Amino acid sequence: MSSICAMRSLLAASTFLRSGASPLLRPLSRPLPSRLNLSRFGPVRPVSAAAAAADKSRGGGGSAMEAQPSYPGEIHVIVGPMFAGKTTALLRRVQVEAGTGRNVALIKSDKDNRYGLDSVVTHDGTKMPCWALPELSSFQDKLGTEAYDKVDVIGIDEAQFFDDLHDFCCKAADRDGKIVVVAGLDGDYKRNKFGSVLDIIPLADSVTKLTARCELCGRRAFFTLRKTRETKTELIGGADVYMPVCRQHYLDGQIVIEATRIVLDLEKSKVIHAFK
Repeated sequence: MSSICAMRSLLAASTFLRSGASPLLRPLSRPLPSRLNLSRFGPVRPVSAAAAAADKSRGGGGSAMEAQPSYPGEIHVIVGPMFAGKTTALLRRVQVEAGTGRNVALIKSDKDNRYGLDSVVTHDGTKMPCWALPELSSFQDKLGTEAYDKVDVIGIDEAQFFDDLHDFCCKAADRDGKIVVVAGLDGDYKRNKFGSVLDIIPLADSVTKLTARCELCGRRAFFTLRKTRETKTELIGGADVYMPVCRQHYLDGQIVIEATRIVLDLEKSKVIHAFK
Protein backbone atom coordinates (compact mmCIF):
# COMPACT_ATOMS: atom_id res chain seq x y z
CA MET A 1 0.00 0.00 0.00
CA SER A 2 2.86 2.36 0.86
CA SER A 3 4.48 1.71 -2.53
CA ILE A 4 1.23 2.62 -4.33
CA CYS A 5 1.00 5.86 -2.38
CA ALA A 6 4.61 6.68 -3.22
CA MET A 7 3.97 6.03 -6.92
CA ARG A 8 0.92 8.31 -6.87
CA SER A 9 2.98 11.04 -5.19
CA LEU A 10 5.65 10.78 -7.90
CA LEU A 11 3.05 10.93 -10.69
CA ALA A 12 1.45 13.98 -9.10
CA ALA A 13 4.84 15.66 -8.78
CA SER A 14 5.75 14.97 -12.41
CA THR A 15 2.39 16.34 -13.58
CA PHE A 16 2.97 19.47 -11.52
CA LEU A 17 6.43 19.97 -13.00
CA ARG A 18 5.22 19.46 -16.59
CA SER A 19 2.50 22.03 -16.06
CA GLY A 20 5.13 24.71 -15.53
CA ALA A 21 3.65 25.73 -12.19
CA SER A 22 7.06 25.87 -10.51
CA PRO A 23 8.61 29.35 -10.78
CA LEU A 24 12.06 27.72 -10.88
CA LEU A 25 11.41 25.99 -14.22
CA ARG A 26 12.35 27.75 -17.43
CA PRO A 27 11.43 26.78 -20.99
CA LEU A 28 14.09 24.79 -22.81
CA SER A 29 13.23 26.08 -26.27
CA ARG A 30 15.97 28.06 -28.03
CA PRO A 31 15.19 31.80 -27.88
CA LEU A 32 15.51 33.97 -30.96
CA PRO A 33 18.60 36.16 -30.83
CA SER A 34 17.96 39.78 -29.98
CA ARG A 35 20.90 41.16 -31.92
CA LEU A 36 20.58 42.64 -35.37
CA ASN A 37 20.78 40.33 -38.36
CA LEU A 38 24.28 40.44 -39.80
CA SER A 39 23.38 38.87 -43.13
CA ARG A 40 19.80 37.77 -43.62
CA PHE A 41 20.22 36.14 -47.00
CA GLY A 42 23.92 35.61 -47.54
CA PRO A 43 27.33 35.11 -45.98
CA VAL A 44 28.37 37.23 -43.07
CA ARG A 45 31.00 39.80 -44.06
CA PRO A 46 34.45 38.89 -42.72
CA VAL A 47 36.07 41.27 -40.30
CA SER A 48 39.42 42.76 -41.21
CA ALA A 49 42.70 41.22 -40.09
CA ALA A 50 43.26 44.17 -37.76
CA ALA A 51 39.84 43.71 -36.18
CA ALA A 52 40.46 39.98 -35.78
CA ALA A 53 43.80 40.68 -34.11
CA ALA A 54 42.17 43.19 -31.79
CA ASP A 55 39.48 40.67 -30.94
CA LYS A 56 42.09 38.06 -30.04
CA SER A 57 43.92 40.58 -27.85
CA ARG A 58 40.66 41.09 -25.95
CA GLY A 59 40.42 37.35 -25.39
CA GLY A 60 38.25 36.58 -28.43
CA GLY A 61 40.64 33.90 -29.63
CA GLY A 62 39.41 31.41 -27.03
CA SER A 63 41.18 29.61 -24.24
CA ALA A 64 41.76 26.12 -22.96
CA MET A 65 38.48 26.32 -21.01
CA GLU A 66 36.08 27.82 -23.55
CA ALA A 67 32.65 28.90 -22.37
CA GLN A 68 29.83 26.63 -23.42
CA PRO A 69 26.90 28.20 -25.31
CA SER A 70 23.80 29.03 -23.29
CA TYR A 71 21.81 26.70 -25.54
CA PRO A 72 23.14 23.73 -27.55
CA GLY A 73 23.01 23.88 -31.30
CA GLU A 74 21.26 21.62 -33.79
CA ILE A 75 22.25 19.56 -36.82
CA HIS A 76 19.79 18.90 -39.65
CA VAL A 77 20.75 16.71 -42.60
CA ILE A 78 19.18 16.70 -46.08
CA VAL A 79 20.22 13.84 -48.39
CA GLY A 80 19.10 12.25 -51.63
CA PRO A 81 20.19 11.60 -55.22
CA MET A 82 21.02 14.31 -57.70
CA PHE A 83 18.10 16.49 -58.86
CA ALA A 84 16.11 15.70 -55.71
CA GLY A 85 15.92 19.35 -54.57
CA LYS A 86 18.49 19.17 -51.76
CA THR A 87 19.90 22.64 -52.41
CA THR A 88 16.39 24.07 -52.76
CA ALA A 89 15.45 22.59 -49.38
CA LEU A 90 18.65 23.96 -47.85
CA LEU A 91 18.04 27.49 -49.14
CA ARG A 92 14.42 27.37 -48.04
CA ARG A 93 15.43 26.35 -44.51
CA VAL A 94 18.14 29.03 -44.31
CA GLN A 95 15.72 31.70 -45.55
CA VAL A 96 13.17 30.67 -42.92
CA GLU A 97 15.81 30.96 -40.21
CA ALA A 98 16.90 34.36 -41.53
CA GLY A 99 13.28 35.47 -41.54
CA THR A 100 13.10 34.88 -37.78
CA GLY A 101 15.97 37.30 -37.22
CA ARG A 102 18.81 34.83 -37.01
CA ASN A 103 22.15 35.53 -38.67
CA VAL A 104 22.90 33.01 -41.41
CA ALA A 105 25.92 32.02 -43.48
CA LEU A 106 26.17 29.59 -46.40
CA ILE A 107 29.19 27.45 -47.29
CA LYS A 108 29.90 25.26 -50.29
CA SER A 109 32.97 23.42 -51.54
CA ASP A 110 35.24 25.34 -53.88
CA LYS A 111 35.34 22.17 -56.00
CA ASP A 112 31.82 22.95 -57.22
CA ASN A 113 32.28 25.77 -59.73
CA ARG A 114 29.38 24.92 -62.04
CA TYR A 115 27.58 28.20 -61.36
CA GLY A 116 30.51 30.24 -60.03
CA LEU A 117 32.07 30.30 -56.60
CA ASP A 118 30.23 33.19 -54.99
CA SER A 119 26.76 31.62 -54.72
CA VAL A 120 24.88 28.45 -53.87
CA VAL A 121 22.69 27.85 -56.92
CA THR A 122 19.85 25.39 -57.49
CA HIS A 123 19.29 23.63 -60.81
CA ASP A 124 16.41 26.02 -61.56
CA GLY A 125 18.57 29.12 -60.99
CA THR A 126 17.64 30.17 -57.43
CA LYS A 127 20.77 31.37 -55.65
CA MET A 128 22.16 32.90 -52.47
CA PRO A 129 25.64 34.27 -51.74
CA CYS A 130 28.03 31.87 -50.04
CA TRP A 131 31.57 31.15 -48.93
CA ALA A 132 33.40 28.71 -51.24
CA LEU A 133 35.98 26.89 -49.13
CA PRO A 134 38.39 23.97 -49.55
CA GLU A 135 37.65 22.78 -46.01
CA LEU A 136 35.16 23.72 -43.32
CA SER A 137 37.80 24.22 -40.66
CA SER A 138 38.91 27.42 -42.42
CA PHE A 139 35.48 29.06 -42.07
CA GLN A 140 36.02 30.68 -38.67
CA ASP A 141 39.43 32.04 -39.70
CA LYS A 142 38.04 33.44 -42.95
CA LEU A 143 35.15 35.07 -41.14
CA GLY A 144 36.95 36.28 -38.05
CA THR A 145 36.16 35.22 -34.49
CA GLU A 146 33.89 38.16 -33.72
CA ALA A 147 31.81 37.73 -36.86
CA TYR A 148 31.69 33.94 -36.40
CA ASP A 149 30.30 34.38 -32.90
CA LYS A 150 27.40 36.38 -34.35
CA VAL A 151 26.39 33.63 -36.79
CA ASP A 152 23.39 31.58 -35.62
CA VAL A 153 22.79 29.32 -38.63
CA ILE A 154 25.34 27.70 -40.95
CA GLY A 155 24.15 26.07 -44.18
CA ILE A 156 26.48 23.63 -45.95
CA ASP A 157 25.81 22.63 -49.57
CA GLU A 158 27.47 19.74 -51.46
CA ALA A 159 28.62 18.47 -48.07
CA GLN A 160 30.03 15.24 -49.51
CA PHE A 161 33.11 17.15 -50.67
CA PHE A 162 34.20 18.15 -47.14
CA ASP A 163 36.45 15.61 -45.41
CA ASP A 164 36.20 17.47 -42.09
CA LEU A 165 32.38 17.57 -42.09
CA HIS A 166 31.97 15.44 -38.96
CA ASP A 167 34.42 17.41 -36.82
CA PHE A 168 33.08 20.76 -37.99
CA CYS A 169 29.46 19.87 -37.24
CA CYS A 170 30.38 18.57 -33.79
CA LYS A 171 32.25 21.73 -32.94
CA ALA A 172 29.69 24.15 -34.43
CA ALA A 173 26.65 22.56 -32.80
CA ASP A 174 27.98 21.11 -29.55
CA ARG A 175 30.57 23.71 -28.58
CA ASP A 176 29.48 26.87 -30.40
CA GLY A 177 25.69 26.48 -30.25
CA LYS A 178 25.12 26.89 -34.00
CA ILE A 179 22.23 25.50 -36.03
CA VAL A 180 23.89 23.57 -38.86
CA VAL A 181 21.89 22.56 -41.93
CA VAL A 182 23.71 20.10 -44.19
CA ALA A 183 22.74 19.12 -47.73
CA GLY A 184 24.57 16.51 -49.78
CA LEU A 185 24.62 13.20 -51.58
CA ASP A 186 24.40 10.17 -49.32
CA GLY A 187 25.69 7.82 -52.04
CA ASP A 188 27.79 7.99 -55.19
CA TYR A 189 26.92 6.66 -58.64
CA LYS A 190 27.87 3.16 -57.47
CA ARG A 191 25.50 3.46 -54.48
CA ASN A 192 28.44 3.51 -52.11
CA LYS A 193 28.90 5.94 -49.24
CA PHE A 194 29.97 9.35 -50.55
CA GLY A 195 32.23 11.46 -48.36
CA SER A 196 31.35 12.00 -44.70
CA VAL A 197 27.65 12.81 -45.02
CA LEU A 198 26.51 9.49 -43.54
CA ASP A 199 28.97 9.90 -40.67
CA ILE A 200 26.97 12.81 -39.24
CA ILE A 201 23.65 10.94 -39.18
CA PRO A 202 24.26 9.86 -35.55
CA LEU A 203 24.82 13.52 -34.65
CA ALA A 204 21.70 14.83 -36.34
CA ASP A 205 18.52 16.22 -34.79
CA SER A 206 16.69 15.42 -38.03
CA VAL A 207 17.40 13.62 -41.30
CA THR A 208 15.40 14.25 -44.48
CA LYS A 209 15.72 11.81 -47.39
CA LEU A 210 14.52 13.42 -50.61
CA THR A 211 13.75 11.65 -53.87
CA ALA A 212 13.78 12.79 -57.48
CA ARG A 213 11.72 11.57 -60.42
CA CYS A 214 13.15 8.79 -62.56
CA GLU A 215 14.16 10.27 -65.88
CA LEU A 216 13.19 7.08 -67.70
CA CYS A 217 9.82 6.12 -66.22
CA GLY A 218 8.68 8.94 -63.93
CA ARG A 219 8.63 6.87 -60.75
CA ARG A 220 10.37 7.98 -57.57
CA ALA A 221 14.13 8.04 -58.05
CA PHE A 222 16.40 7.10 -55.15
CA PHE A 223 19.66 6.71 -57.05
CA THR A 224 22.01 8.61 -59.35
CA LEU A 225 23.08 7.01 -62.64
CA ARG A 226 26.25 8.23 -64.31
CA LYS A 227 26.02 8.41 -68.10
CA THR A 228 29.72 8.53 -68.87
CA ARG A 229 32.52 5.97 -68.70
CA GLU A 230 34.47 7.98 -66.13
CA THR A 231 35.05 5.90 -63.00
CA LYS A 232 36.45 8.36 -60.45
CA THR A 233 34.10 9.08 -57.55
CA GLU A 234 34.31 12.88 -57.65
CA LEU A 235 33.13 13.95 -61.09
CA ILE A 236 31.25 17.24 -60.90
CA GLY A 237 28.56 17.64 -63.53
CA GLY A 238 24.88 18.17 -64.22
CA ALA A 239 22.29 16.56 -66.46
CA ASP A 240 24.96 15.95 -69.08
CA VAL A 241 26.69 13.47 -66.77
CA TYR A 242 24.03 12.21 -64.34
CA MET A 243 20.37 11.28 -64.21
CA PRO A 244 18.08 10.32 -61.31
CA VAL A 245 16.63 6.82 -61.67
CA CYS A 246 14.45 4.31 -59.85
CA ARG A 247 15.86 1.00 -58.65
CA GLN A 248 14.86 -0.93 -61.79
CA HIS A 249 16.38 1.55 -64.20
CA TYR A 250 19.50 1.86 -62.06
CA LEU A 251 20.06 -1.88 -62.42
CA ASP A 252 19.18 -1.82 -66.13
CA GLY A 253 21.45 1.17 -66.62
CA GLN A 254 24.41 -0.56 -65.02
CA ILE A 255 23.94 -3.46 -67.43
CA VAL A 256 23.81 -1.09 -70.41
CA ILE A 257 26.84 0.86 -69.22
CA GLU A 258 28.86 -2.32 -68.67
CA ALA A 259 27.85 -3.70 -72.08
CA THR A 260 28.83 -0.41 -73.72
CA ARG A 261 32.20 -0.46 -71.95
CA ILE A 262 32.90 -4.00 -73.19
CA VAL A 263 31.98 -3.08 -76.77
CA LEU A 264 34.14 0.05 -76.70
CA ASP A 265 37.07 -1.88 -75.24
CA LEU A 266 36.74 -4.50 -77.99
CA GLU A 267 36.66 -1.81 -80.68
CA LYS A 268 39.69 -0.13 -79.14
CA SER A 269 41.51 -3.46 -79.07
CA LYS A 270 40.73 -4.07 -82.74
CA VAL A 271 42.10 -0.66 -83.69
CA ILE A 272 45.30 -1.29 -81.75
CA HIS A 273 45.78 -4.68 -83.43
CA ALA A 274 45.14 -3.18 -86.85
CA PHE A 275 48.12 -0.85 -86.46
CA LYS A 276 50.46 -3.59 -85.31
